[in-house]
Amino acid sequence: MKTILLNANRLLPSNELEKVEVLIEDNKIIKIASQIPDKVENYIDIEGKLLLPGLIDVHIHLREPGGEHKETIKTGTMAAARGGYTTVCAMPNTNPVPDHPEALTSLLSKIADDAHIRVLPYASITKSLKGEERTDIQSLIDAGAFAFTDDGVGIQTADQMYQAMKDAARHNTTIVAHCEDNSLVYGGVLHEGEVSERLSLPGIPSLSESVQIARDVLLAEATGCHYHVCHVSTKESVRVIRDAKKAGIHVTAEVSPHHLLLNETDIPDDNADWKMNPPLRSTEDQQALFDGLMDGTIDLIATDHAPHATEEKAVGFKEAPFGIVGLETAFPLLYTHLVLKGKMTLYQLVERMTEKPAATFQLPYGKLEEDSVADITVIDLEKEETIHRETFYSKGKNTPFDNWKVKGIPVLTMVNGVVVYEEAKQHEEA
Repeated sequence: MKTILLNANRLLPSNELEKVEVLIEDNKIIKIASQIPDKVENYIDIEGKLLLPGLIDVHIHLREPGGEHKETIKTGTMAAARGGYTTVCAMPNTNPVPDHPEALTSLLSKIADDAHIRVLPYASITKSLKGEERTDIQSLIDAGAFAFTDDGVGIQTADQMYQAMKDAARHNTTIVAHCEDNSLVYGGVLHEGEVSERLSLPGIPSLSESVQIARDVLLAEATGCHYHVCHVSTKESVRVIRDAKKAGIHVTAEVSPHHLLLNETDIPDDNADWKMNPPLRSTEDQQALFDGLMDGTIDLIATDHAPHATEEKAVGFKEAPFGIVGLETAFPLLYTHLVLKGKMTLYQLVERMTEKPAATFQLPYGKLEEDSVADITVIDLEKEETIHRETFYSKGKNTPFDNWKVKGIPVLTMVNGVVVYEEAKQHEEA
């Protein structure tokens, strides 16, 4: 079937908007022009809203299998579609862990049945995420693994990471790392700093992250592996990654919206909706993350969407699990607090949520051009809303951004030429 999108505003690198029409046939963008004379079966009037390539998130948690009370593939991808995402990459800390081809094949079958958008699953570096016996990378690639990570737990020994990187380099795949040296965590539940002292809670030193990144970039240099650092949170980590890139080491990195927009001083009290790993750091760390994102040290923005059941988060910092949700709030929060406040341009934000993630992982998405896959996100830049956790499609309601006012709301999401979310339609059905 052919579809034409009418009255769309395409964003140019100059940050100007260009009025266009877009012809889509099946799953491809066939033509982009000021006017398209073709007669087609289906027209969608965008009404002057912003047309973007579909957003890409390379770091989310869908919890299924094994954690369906927190999130499912269905609810997590519905939340992603509402947030404007067309491709997400799911972490392997599920039960069972996708550490062998049969588990990964079963997961892909469930994704094919239930997912509303494209889901690319990671496989684990070690069996059961225990950091002991490594998985068979080739068989997992053959089964459909996107890349490899033990996210949630850092690889604790240099030898284990060294061997994994050698394997990854040999098979031309990527090692993605949650960086945390357990010997330096000391039972911490938030950043070691003024707020941990005020709340009398054990803190997590910045060194626990940066020291492992420093180890890993040297291992990446030795092996030639593509090494990607998850959710960077400290100024020392930014410095190490910047130096590694200058040295020509193949390292890339991501930062989360919450680490860009919040710091430890924003934590109001012993409320676990503010508990995430890595934790919110100091104001100096927050500024270093933004500077790193702007100068290219940090390549892209990823949400680390980590849903938990409400009762699990209601027990305070010491007992609650780490993590907050982010798929439904990321773009409006970043547009409102970075673009509208003049800290970065709209094009720079979009680039770091579409083109950069695609380029980092060599994905054929993140482009709005003729002959590209018809993954499209439509944003109403003028629409203003207040974030209410009760309205989330995600099962997880754990967010520190409840009641924040935001602008720039995703109103339509299309994957492979098929509309998977349309705000107006959702309201009509409500």
